[in-house]
Amino acid sequence: MEQVATGEEVVISKAGEPVAKVVPLRARVKRTGRGSLQGQIHIREDFDDLPDDLADAFGMR
Repeated sequence: MEQVATGEEVVISKAGEPVAKVVPLRARVKRTGRGSLQGQIHIREDFDDLPDDLADAFGMR
């Protein structure tokens, strides 16, 4: 467990055959809450507009 705690993966074997792998847990992502990207993302007004050739290809016109 000490090896796993330091970031290593450990393979457990029985009679020379691997049967399990113990891996370290990933750190949790700290969320800053809603609106944390406000002002950093800009979506153009024509974002939802498809070019004519794509709209025709998907039968959307």
